[in-house]
Order: sequence, then structure tokens, then C-alpha cells
Amino acid sequence: MKSVDEVVHLVDASSLADEERRRLLSVVAGVMGGAGLVATAYPFVASLAPSELAKALGAPVTADISTIAPAELKVVAWRGKPVWLMRRTTDMVRSLEELNQVLVDPTSTRSEQPSSCANATRSQRPDFFVAVGICTHLGCSPVLRLDDRAFNAQIHAPGGFYCPCHGSRFDLAGRVAKNVPAPTNLEIPPYRFIGDSTVQIG
Repeated sequence: MKSVDEVVHLVDASSLADEERRRLLSVVAGVMGGAGLVATAYPFVASLAPSELAKALGAPVTADISTIAPAELKVVAWRGKPVWLMRRTTDMVRSLEELNQVLVDPTSTRSEQPSSCANATRSQRPDFFVAVGICTHLGCSPVLRLDDRAFNAQIHAPGGFYCPCHGSRFDLAGRVAKNVPAPTNLEIPPYRFIGDSTVQIG
């Protein structure tokens, strides 16, 4: 027969084991509950972030312009639209600063552009042109023409943009020529330069 002290010792040992078991179960339950909470909350939190489609439709885009050569045109997509990035030569800039009588809106008073581009070159930097490459007539995409003498004579400039769909003509600042279907100058999107080699559109 066990003594009272032995019985008390056994009860204490059993209580300690039960307490350790309870503590372990509490920790495991806490970890499992936390993991469950994270697993449940993740889809909800992820749904708050903008989708790739939303980013493509509205988020700003950046482009490296360091490799664009003079008289070269690069196209990037922003909000589902083609945006032109063009480095203009000194001669091109000089021609834009002369008042051209063949243009509908040579001073761009009825055009869509940021206030920082309300000038003869319709740009923040005279040498660099940023524009939405969509004709303001029916939404076609004009093409760059530089070495076409007949075209250049029509717009009185050393090159410009021609819309092959209905014949609209624009100079190298996106200003529309008279007597063509397009009613207004090309749109200039909001943009800013990030250093010398990057432009952010939107």
C-alpha cells in the first residue's frame, strides 16, 4: 500500500503532465488558428490590390528613352493606347517654332495637352515629343513620314505624321493640317521625366 506522500507525489506529477499537455495544445491551437486566419484573410486582402487589367488601364508606365536616336520613334502602351516617344532633331524643333499657316490650330489653343506642353513644340523638352498616336478623326493610328517630299511640302515641315485611313496630316508636334478630316491636334498625355533617361506617362 502506497503512503500518503507517494500518492500526493503521483497526483502532482499527473497535474504537471496535464498542465504541460494543456499548454502544448494551447500553443498548437493558436498556431493553427493564426494560419487559418491568414489563409482566410489573404484572398480578401489580395482582392483589394489593383488587378493587372486595372494597372494596364490606368496606372502610369515608364519607358527608357536613352536608346532613342534623333528622328527615331518608339511606341509604348498606356491605358490601351499607343503613345509615341520621339527624339526630334534641331532642324525639326526649329521648324516647329516658326508659325505655320497650313495648320488648323498652330498655337494649340483648342488642343488636349498638359499646361507644361502649351508651347510651339507641345512638349516639356523641345527635343522630345510624347503624344497619343491616335488620329482625332476616327481613331486610326498615323505613321511617321520623314523623307516624303510631297508630304513635307503639304505640311510645310521636315516630316510629320500621316493617317493612311482618311488622309489626315500632322506636323512633328502633332498639330493637324488644314483641309483634312481630323478636327483637332493629337492628344498629349500627362507625363514627366525621371532623370535624363526615363519618362513616366500618366
